[in-house]
Amino acid sequence: MKEQISDKIAYLICSGFLRVGDELPSERELAKALGVSRETVRGAIQSLAGRGMLEVSQGARTRVVRSDGFALYEAVTTLSELKNYSPQTVYEARMTVESAVVRNAAGHMTKETLQHLDRLLAVQATLFDDPSAFQISDREFHEVIYRSCDNPLLAKFVSDLYAYALDVRRHAISRPGAIRKSYEDHLKAYEAFASGDAEAAVTAMSSHLVTVYTTSQEFGKNRNG
Repeated sequence: MKEQISDKIAYLICSGFLRVGDELPSERELAKALGVSRETVRGAIQSLAGRGMLEVSQGARTRVVRSDGFALYEAVTTLSELKNYSPQTVYEARMTVESAVVRNAAGHMTKETLQHLDRLLAVQATLFDDPSAFQISDREFHEVIYRSCDNPLLAKFVSDLYAYALDVRRHAISRPGAIRKSYEDHLKAYEAFASGDAEAAVTAMSSHLVTVYTTSQEFGKNRNG
């Protein structure tokens, strides 16, 4: 579990969502966002600090101090290739693949998985003013759904597509109301999964993806304009 959490944080750093100089949420906040113990988070942070990616200082927040020289833990090749495609192309691919993954996942959603999603939603409801912690929990929410799909290749591919343009998303999610809207989208998806309605789950997740893409595109235009 410690290695899994270490990978998740390293992924955010190497993908550009967390950058050199950024502070991590507290151990307590990370533990809540990821649904694990503080001891697990502490071990993951110590592991990354030992690799030179994080700096841990007593009485201060843990900071990102290095991102170069480290490969994305599972998807470096795929993500490198994705950067050669336009956001529209990646968005269309994700919409197609994610719909299939969500539909499949709905048919394999266990009671334990639903409880996990419910716990993540409870945490997300407290993170409307904390974009970094919310994004970490957001990734976990999507990953839990993807892992319920019984086709691991499709699940991994959509996970890679999710990570595309995280550097833009980190700013877009900071806009007023953006986190609350994502939370509300997640809640609709959860309710569909809980009721066993696969098509409603696909509709909810697709609507969520449209919002994510639209807000990210708007931010990109404003930044470049």
